[in-house]
Amino acid sequence: MKITYRNTVVFILSLIAFIDNAAAQNNSKQPNIIIIHTDEHNLRTIGAFRDTMSKEQAEMWGKGNIVETPNIDRLADEGAICTSFYATSPVCTPSRASMVSGMYPVSTGSYKNDVPLNDGLVTFASVLGEHGYATSYVGKWHLDGEGKPGFAPERKFGFDDNRYMFNRGHWKILGDSEEGPFVDQKLNKNGGAEWKEDKANEDNFTTDFLVDRSLEILERDKSKPFCLMISIPDPHGPDQVRSPYNTMYTHMNFEAPASSNLKPGQIPGWLNLKGDKNKIKPKNYQKNMANYFGMVKNIDDNVGRILNFLEKNDLVDNTIVIFTSDHGDQLGEHGKLNKGLPYEMSARVAFLLRYPNKVKKGKHIEKAINMADFGPTILGMAGVDVAPYNFDGEDQTADFFSSKKKVVDGRYVYITNAFGRWVALVNNNYKLVLSPSDTPWLFDLKKDPNELENCYNKPEYAKIAKEMTDELYRQMDQFKEPMNKSNIK
Repeated sequence: MKITYRNTVVFILSLIAFIDNAAAQNNSKQPNIIIIHTDEHNLRTIGAFRDTMSKEQAEMWGKGNIVETPNIDRLADEGAICTSFYATSPVCTPSRASMVSGMYPVSTGSYKNDVPLNDGLVTFASVLGEHGYATSYVGKWHLDGEGKPGFAPERKFGFDDNRYMFNRGHWKILGDSEEGPFVDQKLNKNGGAEWKEDKANEDNFTTDFLVDRSLEILERDKSKPFCLMISIPDPHGPDQVRSPYNTMYTHMNFEAPASSNLKPGQIPGWLNLKGDKNKIKPKNYQKNMANYFGMVKNIDDNVGRILNFLEKNDLVDNTIVIFTSDHGDQLGEHGKLNKGLPYEMSARVAFLLRYPNKVKKGKHIEKAINMADFGPTILGMAGVDVAPYNFDGEDQTADFFSSKKKVVDGRYVYITNAFGRWVALVNNNYKLVLSPSDTPWLFDLKKDPNELENCYNKPEYAKIAKEMTDELYRQMDQFKEPMNKSNIK
């Protein structure tokens, strides 16, 4: 055929149409979903979140005392970071219940630790399964009652492959056999496990083991729409990690956080410092912090393995990758360890999301979102109409998919406590805490990031205090808060 200008133009236009059509088809495909979920994870140990803080806030345990997380940070650089993402209740079971169901804890049956989900509860996994997804869950579940370890619970709640799901425990060494996975540690009479550092390696240490199994599942399912949730039980205690991560941070001298030296007027009744088993123990603090950092580094390296798999298999663009946790860890702030409090490092958790086909690189969402929103949002991103399911949470897809590089919104979300000690309302600027054990506390999160000063009765905060009190009572009614309002001071 004679090549002419006209033929060349027609060819180019046809090629452009072909590319556009291929792109449109790719964008219309159901996205794959990978949820990487850690346990009791402090935000300040993730570089992407430190980048949103002042240097003083980012280096809470002393100058230069940080753990680098380049693989987790990639999700923020190449996708979106949510700076105000909260647990509905900052304890394992109720938070996880909200995450999978889109409901507040009291409506799931799992309102506190070790209480099982209600039979027949709709989860995002069960809905995705109905829409053709291969659904798998690997790691800690904590939603099937007292069973410990409880591998492969009979009730799957939509996760078709749950062979490597276990109900309870923070086991450090796992094994596999033809009969299924098992805890490869000597168990004591209290239900704990003996730790032998020289026995743990890159094949059996729990985080590595679970990611190995996850990569096998991804290899199996990569040719069809898949949803895989990887629930890593670290960096929750016991603070133990395999070599070489156990010595990476032992050179650091960890300082007690600035907020740990509380003065009169800075101690709410719901803080409960007296005789608390979760108070800082100086004798163990250095070793525990070094091992906590080591666990985070091990997690980050394993996140890198998952991201590399997606790259090698050309799955990056159409795969939603989420990194989050069930709740935080005070790690010494306000003199406390662990969780269960409305303070930021207990109740606020990481939420990073990468989805190149739909979400702009480097997007910041400065809007309060919580675990009840998780399920509806995942389904919304997968193109599922969430209206028929009557979730408590709301689909936040529009903010993630919008053309805006930065989303700022004063939306309020409600947080409850598994033990009836407090309820709270928070947005991207303020936090209100009501409790039977104290008068209301209002924190200005921008001016007072250490959460030390109560602004509730200050004249300049009168308007916001009333607005938040009214809204908190409204949401308590809406979401069936079990705390008796007449008991609140």
